[in-house]
Amino acid sequence: MDLVRIEPGLYFWAIAVFLTLFTLLRKFAWRPLLNALEERQESIRKSLDDAETAKRELAEVQEKAEALIGQARIEADAILVEARADGRRLREEMKAQARSEAQSIVGNAQRQIQLERDRAVAQIREEAVDLSLAIASKLIRRNLTRADNESLIDDALKQVESRRIQ
Repeated sequence: MDLVRIEPGLYFWAIAVFLTLFTLLRKFAWRPLLNALEERQESIRKSLDDAETAKRELAEVQEKAEALIGQARIEADAILVEARADGRRLREEMKAQARSEAQSIVGNAQRQIQLERDRAVAQIREEAVDLSLAIASKLIRRNLTRADNESLIDDALKQVESRRIQ
């Protein structure tokens, strides 16, 4: 039972060694350990703050990117609307130009037809005059001069036209 018994000298030396070791550890090991732990804690806190800042910045960048994407979509829609309007306007311009060209062609054709008609009428009149002169000369057995013939025919035509108007 010697193990359970307390000896005052051993007890004194155990307490003295403990207090000396405690003082030395506190002075040389404990303070650097606490400083290292505080530095580590500060480093972790700074890393967490940096992570939070980065998270906020990422959220802001993401928000800006979404806004830019939205704006790009709006601009793309506006461009599409403008392109459709330009297409419609161009189609209408082309239709108007085609109508104008068609009207021009029809007008030219009508003028050409009128000219041909006038030529045909003039030719028919001339032939009618010649035929009338031939018939008249055979009837009266004398040949009139061309100026006399034209004067007689013009008078006859004026009478016919005046009858048409009335």
